[in-house]
Amino acid sequence: MSQKIIWIDNLRATACLMVVMIHSTTYYVTSGFSIGQINWDVANLLNSASRVCVPLFFMISGYLFFGEKSAQGRHVLHVLRCLLFYSALGLLYISMLTHINPWLSIRYFLVKPVFYHLWFFYAILALYIISPLISVRAVSARYLAIVVAVLAVIANPNLPQYSYQGIKLFPINLHISGDMFYYLLYALMGRSLGTLHTEQRRISWSAALTFIGCVAAIAFSTYRQTLHNGGFADTYYMYCGPLVFIASCAIFLFFKNNFNHSQSRWMAFISRHSLAIYGFHAFFIHFIRTHHLDARSWPLVDIFMVFFFALAGSLLCSWALGKIDRKGWVS
Repeated sequence: MSQKIIWIDNLRATACLMVVMIHSTTYYVTSGFSIGQINWDVANLLNSASRVCVPLFFMISGYLFFGEKSAQGRHVLHVLRCLLFYSALGLLYISMLTHINPWLSIRYFLVKPVFYHLWFFYAILALYIISPLISVRAVSARYLAIVVAVLAVIANPNLPQYSYQGIKLFPINLHISGDMFYYLLYALMGRSLGTLHTEQRRISWSAALTFIGCVAAIAFSTYRQTLHNGGFADTYYMYCGPLVFIASCAIFLFFKNNFNHSQSRWMAFISRHSLAIYGFHAFFIHFIRTHHLDARSWPLVDIFMVFFFALAGSLLCSWALGKIDRKGWVS
């Protein structure tokens, strides 16, 4: 296994765990301060630190498929099969364990995922389809910094508006609209950052401090906005927001520099089952929450308990699926 694959595997495993953490903390974050200030603060911090998970998946795909190699027809078919398989599971879950009308999900299947987390397959499918058209050239770190500053920050429509004496200054209008632009930009940045020569200690420290600073800013800004609105506000949680974008690039570089020499069996195991973990985990969390199998009287204990059972249940399902799906059609 090459060093590049090792750090990509470590990053994929970490992003997968972050996805489960986001959905494990969502109930408490959206409940507002009614659960207790300390409990909400911890849930907010865990969720803020995990917001980079989905961007990292796009960056990994860009690194792998926006260079010398591109996604082939078999990759597109694999995503399609996974979308159909987990959508079918979602319909089965909705029909048997919820009061939701499954026919509505079937009716809007082409424009809306059956279950909330399956939207990712629609977006990654688009990237795979266009990847043969894209081959990212090597550029300087300075140029990439300018791209991030302009497109991901000051021209980002998710940037809160700023005016001075009645004159609107930010975000500037470069006619950027739609999250898909930023998912593509994440993929482009993944390839560009992945090919840079950044193996220096000062860069690693800068990346780590940048990530920590962005997480702190996301958590604090979310707290302020929630306090101001009198209820939860996801303004700074958005995957395409400026702080999440910078944090994603920073943690990507940190893993590239520091996790490319060895890999624990545990991380390798999580990475190998990451697709199934993503596909299954939301069903476990939804079932636990809606059937009152959680421990809401102890929010901090509950977060990690739900995280553990969702992860363990997903791994068990992944193992069982692997026994059935010998050809790896959806696993």
